Amino acid sequence: MTQSCGLIAVVGAPNAGKSTLVNALVGQKVAIVSPKAQTTRTRLMGVAINGETQLLLVDTPGIFDPKRRLDRAMVAAAWGGAEGADLLAFVVDAKGGLAPKVVEIAERLAERREPRYLILNKVDVADKPRLLAHAERLNAIAPFAETFFVSATTGDGVPELKAALARAMPEGPWHYPEDQVSDATERTLAAEVTREQLYLQLHAELPYSSTIETEKFVDREDGSAEIHQQILVERPTQRAIILGKGGSRIREIGARARAELAALLDRPVHLYLHVKVKPGWDEDRGVYRDIGLDWVD
Repeated sequence: MTQSCGLIAVVGAPNAGKSTLVNALVGQKVAIVSPKAQTTRTRLMGVAINGETQLLLVDTPGIFDPKRRLDRAMVAAAWGGAEGADLLAFVVDAKGGLAPKVVEIAERLAERREPRYLILNKVDVADKPRLLAHAERLNAIAPFAETFFVSATTGDGVPELKAALARAMPEGPWHYPEDQVSDATERTLAAEVTREQLYLQLHAELPYSSTIETEKFVDREDGSAEIHQQILVERPTQRAIILGKGGSRIREIGARARAELAALLDRPVHLYLHVKVKPGWDEDRGVYRDIGLDWVD
């Protein structure tokens, strides 16, 4: 049979469930997820297979009103992830109302030439009568080739969406081996997993004031991985929060990240975490390069 392969840019406002949807389409975790908005910071590709079709799913940062350089870089990465796509998948949180940012994204999508699908997510917890109203309003702004109602969390509607995405892809050879599920390097994956634990275990604004640098990633002779990471924060008070009383919080973050990495990498992992105060890390070009974002003036 003839193979097909295409690039799908998954775009939307923060907390629409884009990363959860990409993971559901791939069939395993490739993007970090948390209940907090703006978890995804850079473009990350998940690779899904449906029959003879390979779907290259670009999980992009949520599109929001940027206030800092880091925010601007994230939004630029989101729209940059849509460049060259065979299809744009606009994911909307169906549980909430149509916020101004959602309408603004739809208006911008209306100006683009790529085929686009509307995906109303979280239908398992959404007010059903509002679903059709949301779909009608958004299609009036930017007519979509298809509209889908799904729950990335429960899997409802995901197989039908995956099949439709596959049918829309152009013929062509696969870009990745059949067993590869992401374009992320192990080094990048390690940083993302630790950052996810920061989001899950810490509250308020702290996760947004921190980033992870993987300083060292070594394959030991016994087949295990030795990983050294720095958690960069802006102030000493933030360092104290991450460390916790007697170092309890950093140990818990490390233990959970280590367990997840061992499962993802399918080998033992030795993870060493260090918290460093670096005021203005989000104005350091090197940090942007390390986390895969372009420097935006």
